[in-house]
Amino acid sequence: MYSPVHFRESDPVVLRDYVRGLGAGELVTFGSAGLDSTFLPLLVSDDGMVLTGHLARANPQWKRADLSVPALVTWRGPDAYVSPRYYPSKQVDPAVVPTWDYVSVQARGRLVVHDDPEWTRALVTALTDAHEDGAAQPWAVSDAPDAFVGGRVRAVVGVEVRVTSLEGSWKLSQNRSDGDVDGVVAGLSAHGPGSPEARVAGLVDARRRTG
Repeated sequence: MYSPVHFRESDPVVLRDYVRGLGAGELVTFGSAGLDSTFLPLLVSDDGMVLTGHLARANPQWKRADLSVPALVTWRGPDAYVSPRYYPSKQVDPAVVPTWDYVSVQARGRLVVHDDPEWTRALVTALTDAHEDGAAQPWAVSDAPDAFVGGRVRAVVGVEVRVTSLEGSWKLSQNRSDGDVDGVVAGLSAHGPGSPEARVAGLVDARRRTG
């Protein structure tokens, strides 16, 4: 991942918690057909070094992947275009250009395929429990007929990435002056509550407060 030092995030707890909050990422592998990618929900271990999920059995990625080549998993949080018109400093120095603010995390590691119904059923149960956590009446895998669940489990294949590197880029206007950061927060917030731009504005503001 290219990330200048002032945007780089390397705290493993911050990275783990962030990707857990996103819930799903993009698994990219190299194999007999070149590059393959699939967007899929992933569980993240407590130390952030093991990612587990599943692919449809009909998805050729798990068969084509060269397991000797590290897999890549990417996550992207909210992102937004940042206009030079947000910068008060442009009134003094017009030498400014547009940019993009974003949060991105990447993991690399060894891919392991689990073509094992028991392993996959345990994973599906854990994924469900994680995403249903906090619901007033959480749905559980055991709520569905056992034979039906068994059929669905046999239709998928488990995948595990044993992470060797985990890195992030929090590009949130840290290279701008305080006044320009104020302008970015105001300009992005003007897109309205709930918009992607407003979400980025919140991240920009939070990042400058925490450093």
